[in-house]
Amino acid sequence: MTETPLKLFNSLTRQLEEFQPIHAGEAPDFVAEARVYSCGPTVYNYQHIGNMRAYVFADTLGRVLQWKGYKLTHVINITDVGHLTSDADEGEDKMEKMAARENKSAWDIAKFYQEDFERDLARLNVQPKQHPRATEYVEAMIAWGQKIADKHCYELDSGLYFDVSTVDDYGRLARAVTDEGEGRIDTVEGKRNAADFAIWRKTPAGETRQMEWDSPWGKGAPGWHLECSVMGEALLGFPFDIHTGGIDHREIHHPNEIAQNQAYCCTNGLDDARNSGARIWMHNNFLVERSGKMSKSAGEFLRLQLLVDKGYHPLAYRLMCLQAHYRSELEFSWEGLQAATTRLKRMVMGLRQTQEARFGQAAGATVPPPPTRIDALRVKITHPKLRPLLDKFEAAILDDLNTSVALTALEEVIATKKVPVDQKADLALGMLWPLGLMVLTREDLRIRPADAQITEEEIDAELLRRKEARAAKDFATSDAIRESLAAKGVEVMDGDPLGWEWRL
Repeated sequence: MTETPLKLFNSLTRQLEEFQPIHAGEAPDFVAEARVYSCGPTVYNYQHIGNMRAYVFADTLGRVLQWKGYKLTHVINITDVGHLTSDADEGEDKMEKMAARENKSAWDIAKFYQEDFERDLARLNVQPKQHPRATEYVEAMIAWGQKIADKHCYELDSGLYFDVSTVDDYGRLARAVTDEGEGRIDTVEGKRNAADFAIWRKTPAGETRQMEWDSPWGKGAPGWHLECSVMGEALLGFPFDIHTGGIDHREIHHPNEIAQNQAYCCTNGLDDARNSGARIWMHNNFLVERSGKMSKSAGEFLRLQLLVDKGYHPLAYRLMCLQAHYRSELEFSWEGLQAATTRLKRMVMGLRQTQEARFGQAAGATVPPPPTRIDALRVKITHPKLRPLLDKFEAAILDDLNTSVALTALEEVIATKKVPVDQKADLALGMLWPLGLMVLTREDLRIRPADAQITEEEIDAELLRRKEARAAKDFATSDAIRESLAAKGVEVMDGDPLGWEWRL
């Protein structure tokens, strides 16, 4: 079988493109490198699960690139300054606003919520990435503004603004430009074009901000869009391979990034995608939740910790994301999360059985398997029942990350009988890694809800007593134990085909 190319949907060209790394690799190994930049969170609050879908997608992309054999350099920035309450140049700074509300410094707010974000990434089995903070690059942002100011910017009382008419093809990524410019950007008095955006925001007269710096345009803070251009160039170099983000970034933030990149590099139009700063731009679609609790303005919004508090393992949410294509809307519901949990349990049982048969009872439970490259799997997997499943998985995952089909191939491997156990185990683990899943135990998946009234040890003791009562045909005692457990939130699962016995 000839090698299957990795094809990715480029939002800039609106078509599938074969991935060709820009950086061929250096001595001594000359392994080609994939450089990826993902727009990170503004750390003024907890991240809701809709935000986290973007990082499950970006992590899956990075894993597939590694699975394909590329060396990966992946950056997810941390916005700790400059982001206003809307994507346009209006409203209060999110960091300053939350600092005032909680009576803390903006620096403390950023540190607290960045650490919480990184904990959520770890719980979702997102590989460690570089997490540069915007405040670490303010001097570089000022230098960037100075380089492009004469040809591309103009100054108003409120700050330094980028004139979008000075670059070719502004808005091509969004393809939403009207005669008035980008529709969601409100007019600021004095702007030449409605779509013009702030490179530097001056601190208003009479005000003092916690986060402000001296600049040639007065004391103030950088515009939100500038940080990604500066950090992308500093850490990955222009052009780099792939830029990712949520689909909402496709309309304003990323077109503005691209315009800055064009100005800085003195490049031409976007018929050549590399002139945008990245060769491929990728966007994941929204996670939709019908009750309205996805928005942080809703108060107790949906965040990963809430899922855990209700007894769901974080990887059930990752699996839920993988069940849909990243470019499709994904609707969240508790029923859907429960279905993903059941599917994860089935996979866990099959994987444990396969792993124990291959490696013995002492095999590790939660240690994720090492990345097994596709070329190594092709050498190992030769059985006529298993090789077509490897081909199916490879074709799916390399077809713009079609994880939903890849998952079915993994499940077919787990269910396959009468094949060499070493090949089955190697193939299952080799498929598991690019999906970002891992071998778990029943105990790992039994997450204790925050309001649970009983410990697992107490449950096991009661179930043992119930088993003894049933063996003695003392069904009255057996029923009484079952009802007592139910009153404490424990569902005894007699006859469960998965054999899980109980759940909270």
